[in-house]
Amino acid sequence: MSDQLKKFLKTILPIALGVVLVWYLYSSTTSVQRAEILKYIKEANPFWIGISIAIGILSHISRAIRWNYLLSPMGYKPKLSNNVLIILTAYLTNLGIPRSGEFLRATALATYENVPFEKGFGTIVTERIVDVIMLLIIVIVAMLLQTKLILEFIAESGIGFFGGIVILLIGVLGLFVLIQLIKNSKLHFIIKLKGFLKSLLEGVLSIFKMRHKWPFILHTLFIWAAYIAMFWVIKFTVPETANLSFSALLVAFVGGSFAMTTTNGGFIAYPAAVSKSLEIFGIGIVSGNAFGWIMWISQTFMILVFGAISFLILPLLNRNS
Repeated sequence: MSDQLKKFLKTILPIALGVVLVWYLYSSTTSVQRAEILKYIKEANPFWIGISIAIGILSHISRAIRWNYLLSPMGYKPKLSNNVLIILTAYLTNLGIPRSGEFLRATALATYENVPFEKGFGTIVTERIVDVIMLLIIVIVAMLLQTKLILEFIAESGIGFFGGIVILLIGVLGLFVLIQLIKNSKLHFIIKLKGFLKSLLEGVLSIFKMRHKWPFILHTLFIWAAYIAMFWVIKFTVPETANLSFSALLVAFVGGSFAMTTTNGGFIAYPAAVSKSLEIFGIGIVSGNAFGWIMWISQTFMILVFGAISFLILPLLNRNS
């Protein structure tokens, strides 16, 4: 596959998915339901939205501090204010062009802090690897917390407990066989994949060799705890979701996170994914969509406002660069 085709697909596929989800949301709700969703959004308590935005800002500041732990072993220590402004500006550009923010972060760091582009970009890639691992851990925790619900679903589907155990064993055996095939394969694609995975593992393990590894890990835990907390407080803006358990919201959080990574800024996809996740726990489509939209609008508003301010302030604070 040519690089030009890859770039085209990376741009067009999220947009196409967004269009499909717009159609899905429109076709799966009536005009009355859409009016009710809008009513929920208009009546959402601004106090909880403000708390969610404040937690979001703290997560970005923590990310800025954590970034310096990756840069310091190479002899660089950018100003914290620059890190925060660069990160917020990068999130703003990601709303327009997916993944463009990573390149902007490395470019801005090179411009204002004299960190070579390739070194700055390398730290951003390491961040992304760590974030993916954290998301996978949260997925596993969400599944463990909802094991009972999964077993009930299996029982209701007619498979039964014994059938569920058989499916689980087949899945584990299939995973083992797949690992062995990848390990012994001589195919060019598989060899490249193994090399890529090995490099990722080395990059992650290198974190434990850095001087400030424990502060880095603590900030990582704080960032993801803040993401979940941002999501948690929004439940109080919709009466039907106010009493949802932590594990139920964690499942919806995972659904929303995957939606954010597959579309351009999560537009339509995020509320739809959150709504479908909450349906498992008996939350209606109107309340679920309202919850998803309030969360998405509040965080997007935060990025638009603070990202735009950062975009303007960053060059003013670094006039001599």
